[in-house]
Amino acid sequence: MSRPIRIFGEHDPRTIRQLDRCMETGSAVQGVLCADGHLGYAHPIGGVVAYEEHISISGVGFDIACGNMAVRLDTPATAVRPQASKILDDITRTVSFGLGRRNKKPVDDPLFDRLDLWMESGASHLRKMAQEQLGTVGAGNHYVDLFDDEEGFVWIGVHFGSRGLGHKITTQHLEKVGAKDGMEVEPAIVRTDTELGQSYLAGLELGGLYAYAGREWVVEQVRRIIGGTVTDSVHNHHNFAWRETHGGRDLWVVRKGATPAFPGQRGFVGGSMGDDAVIIEGVESPVATESLYSTVHGSGRVIGRTEARGKRNKRGEWIRPPRFTRAEMDAWLARKGVHLRGGDVDESPMAYRRLDEVLTHHAETIRVQHRLKPFAVAMAGPDERDPYKD
Repeated sequence: MSRPIRIFGEHDPRTIRQLDRCMETGSAVQGVLCADGHLGYAHPIGGVVAYEEHISISGVGFDIACGNMAVRLDTPATAVRPQASKILDDITRTVSFGLGRRNKKPVDDPLFDRLDLWMESGASHLRKMAQEQLGTVGAGNHYVDLFDDEEGFVWIGVHFGSRGLGHKITTQHLEKVGAKDGMEVEPAIVRTDTELGQSYLAGLELGGLYAYAGREWVVEQVRRIIGGTVTDSVHNHHNFAWRETHGGRDLWVVRKGATPAFPGQRGFVGGSMGDDAVIIEGVESPVATESLYSTVHGSGRVIGRTEARGKRNKRGEWIRPPRFTRAEMDAWLARKGVHLRGGDVDESPMAYRRLDEVLTHHAETIRVQHRLKPFAVAMAGPDERDPYKD
């Protein structure tokens, strides 16, 4: 049986081989590699695989329901830009950044009353930890950004997922299917009609609800700091699996670092801390059909974290010097007029592709509705390493 693959953009052979390996496993029937793709854990970031009877635990990844949310305010950017530094101070006092953090203000949500999902997913013992972490952002490339659009209005954008809850749900299920360690290994899949498959699907739903609630809470805290009323909102996962119909077949579509983009469906896609972001909308076309109605979730890394920030030995000597200096990164941000709290050279704009370049490869599948220019970025500090991401 033919298993077609649609590749957008240019990629290194290891990333392409990783998608090939996914397509050779289980009931995979169609694959896509988006233009922002790069090597991931057993499944490429920017990779999409549709299965008939399976779901890929490693395909969704450790950060279940990682995604983006953006809202537009009726607040003019001219009233906010001069206060960017103070607003960032307020954000970092209100919102917890970094790994393993507890929210400074415990958040309640109806998802904690969904005892069916907590039981079915085997996550009841994680409920207390999850309550304490809801609304924390994490580290790595997770952020809170402020933008202005072409009409001069402020947008709030956030990027993070299900935190420790999703990581632990994934870890439990990976162990149960006997997943192999490493990046270039066979993906860990499970049949959805089994008890373990149903347990994972419950965990997937729980992680999705948790990520939505966390992003909504953070956005609301930032809105209160800035003031104003929300006039538009876009919210989507990009590490998830959905039951969808393609070519007359009902399939499980696993997207890892890929944004759903069905005709009329909107998405928020960020660049790097020093680049524009966009609000996109899916369109109908033959190429969109081939893409399983999927598009990029960001601009995509071209340089790994360790290579970007360098590596020292125990004596503090450079084993591998960093590719970029903090001064170079700060100069880039200064040219763009971006204020930064936290972050490090591993998240430098120089470690990423340019967003316009990757969007060009998907031009037949999406249209850009809004272009958002960042002027304030909050991330975890340079010493934070986040295990709750993928």
